[in-house]
Amino acid sequence: MLCLGLSAFAQEEETSWTDGFSLSGSIDAYFRQNITTLNKVTDEGYPAPGSSFANQPGFALGMANAVLSYEKGSVGAVADLVYGPRGTDAVFGSTTASSSIVNQLYVYWNVSESVTLTFGNWNTFLGYEVISPAANFNYSTSYMFSYGPFSHSGLKADFALDDNWSAMLAVMNPTDWTDFNPAGSYTFGGQLGYSTDSGSTFLNLIYGDQDGDYTDQGLGEGAGSTFQVDLTTGYDLSDSFYLGLNATYNTTDAGDMGGDDYGFYGVALYAQAALSDSFSLGLRPEYFSEFAGGAGAIGGYDAAGDANVFAVTLSGNAKVGPLTFIPEFRLDSASEDVFLDSYDGTPTYTGSLGSFLLAAVYSF
Repeated sequence: MLCLGLSAFAQEEETSWTDGFSLSGSIDAYFRQNITTLNKVTDEGYPAPGSSFANQPGFALGMANAVLSYEKGSVGAVADLVYGPRGTDAVFGSTTASSSIVNQLYVYWNVSESVTLTFGNWNTFLGYEVISPAANFNYSTSYMFSYGPFSHSGLKADFALDDNWSAMLAVMNPTDWTDFNPAGSYTFGGQLGYSTDSGSTFLNLIYGDQDGDYTDQGLGEGAGSTFQVDLTTGYDLSDSFYLGLNATYNTTDAGDMGGDDYGFYGVALYAQAALSDSFSLGLRPEYFSEFAGGAGAIGGYDAAGDANVFAVTLSGNAKVGPLTFIPEFRLDSASEDVFLDSYDGTPTYTGSLGSFLLAAVYSF
């Protein structure tokens, strides 16, 4: 009896290498059709919103996303891999073939119950939206998300100050330089957060020179430091209604290039209502404005380099198990004529663009 008991105890203590391992991800594709303007590719291009992703005509591919994570004790690692057009656009700052499928790649150490250190490449903490379509209600993305940072590489420390308040400090490469630092300058980041059972609010900051001292490198004149402040908040106002908000302001010192400081600012609301257990409806109105040329998001500017756009996106989420269908109507109205309206050898442009999109996102 004693031998049997010791044997059973030893078997209970054995662990498998799969303990602490998890795999998740998504696969997505979509169909997109312009309603109010030209709907084919010409020598002048194809009219689409100036935001990232979901801009191709007809039936188009998103990406395959696999997130592998492993944790043992107080330490762990995450490898987030992407493949497909959306993934390629997301990791545009990668400079080598081996890193062009890496969305995130980092290790972390839970130093204590209140402090976690992360080292490597992680998606940005700014903004309301994320790269993975499985985590966004709307399939197309906002202008603010598209022209803010996508990813950072560096070292960050997360602090749980109490049950509700959190903070983060980070030192990073210039934004979206994920596999090494060609500029020789660094960017600093910070976050203050407040969370409850019904939602959360985060104030985010980054500051740093994004292109280094180009003059010393013999590459011509460079810009100065970029500063961005970003507010993200969202709360369940009832069992069936959610309201979120994202506001951001980004400015870059013109530096050696001369001229005015340039940048952008914007605000967007995210209103979502659950109409049944399997269907929800969401509205995202966004105002986005660039000054002194901004980030080149809108593509057309007045004499001062200013332009703005108001975009309204209405999306549905119809769930069939782990598969979500997203029908979406979007209207972009810009202050300048930037959308290709017709083409018969000579292009004409208009300031508004209406489009329809149907996406399918499978999550696992």
